[in-house]
Amino acid sequence: MLHENRATYTPYVARCGVGWGGNASAENGGSKNYKNVALIIGVTGIVGNSLAEILPLSDTPGGPWKVYGVARRPRPAWNAEHPVQYIQCDVSDEKQTSAKLSPLTDVTHIFWVTWANRPTEAECIEINGGMLQNVLDALMPNAENLSHICLQTGHKHYVGPFELIGKFKPHETPFEEDEPRLNVPNFYYTLEDIASEACKKKQGLTWSVHRPAVIFGFSPYSKMNVIDSLCVYAAICKHENVPFKFPGTKAAWNCYSVVSDADLIAEQQIWCSVDPNGKNEGFNCSNGDLFKWKRLWKILGAQFELEYIEFDENEKYVSLTERMKDKGSVWDEIVKKNNLEATKLEEVATFWFVDMILGFECFLDSMNKSKEHGFLGFRNTKNSLISVIDKMKAHKIVP
Repeated sequence: MLHENRATYTPYVARCGVGWGGNASAENGGSKNYKNVALIIGVTGIVGNSLAEILPLSDTPGGPWKVYGVARRPRPAWNAEHPVQYIQCDVSDEKQTSAKLSPLTDVTHIFWVTWANRPTEAECIEINGGMLQNVLDALMPNAENLSHICLQTGHKHYVGPFELIGKFKPHETPFEEDEPRLNVPNFYYTLEDIASEACKKKQGLTWSVHRPAVIFGFSPYSKMNVIDSLCVYAAICKHENVPFKFPGTKAAWNCYSVVSDADLIAEQQIWCSVDPNGKNEGFNCSNGDLFKWKRLWKILGAQFELEYIEFDENEKYVSLTERMKDKGSVWDEIVKKNNLEATKLEEVATFWFVDMILGFECFLDSMNKSKEHGFLGFRNTKNSLISVIDKMKAHKIVP
């Protein structure tokens, strides 16, 4: 069920005569006379799952939409309720991608919301660029009405790849979209170049690039899901009756931060797909408010009935990865005790990513360009956090 924050999109709705929300019918939008056909690459990811919820709704702009969803693994139970034609496919495999996607001749829009992590940026460039190229090679000769490619990247556009963070000077915040590319390798740049070249080869094909901050959304499969990981940490703290301490630095505790609600990102991507003002542009996408982790920590702890613990800068820093390194058996106990979905700790938590986010002073971005082009969506970060936690509990990922 979509959370109430979608009502914040009303200014765009009123201006354009379209709406968000409503109920999806059993027939994927209530009609077989589809206006557009979406292909979501990474449908079980943090934004892919939001797209799978929103696109089939009867009043989504550009609809009614027919929706294909691609992911590497079998379809999980928490994704099965979405009226999406699920395709299990590893898009890093050229032959498999061609065999499974080239028959999709009716696709009009690609939503690229996936990525593959590798130890070095050179390897990330090779694998992620190859994945996108495989998909385009399978579709472009066959999908005559293909009209738009949505690429999701992120703030690494402005700060560089993980392996180089802290080793060179990134762009100053707040990040603005017209900043030049950094003089470092970055697979985000590779994806942009591949999409741009594809659009040159096909008349009428357009692109858009979406650069969220840290994403708040529901997806137990996501490799970069801060809230999933922190919820798992909170559940372990409660189970062991130990203090729920902030596993980050003083800078992260005190600085102003921005995040991006997954539903909001999906809405911006859909807007770019159907509105001429959103085409052939790159946009930041964050909630539009500011927060501090020191305040959000109290809200997060309260959802698990944990006492708020103030950050103590005199304590030695211990990463979350280190705190959780021997907790696999503890998580197994929690899953069994609370009759949760059968998961292993490493499946539902990416503690290294939390350490990355909470180990540095936070980055801010500007939403001015997006608003000036006509996208007026926003989210309340507090409500976004609670909504994600509620979903995790409802799907029995955490107790």
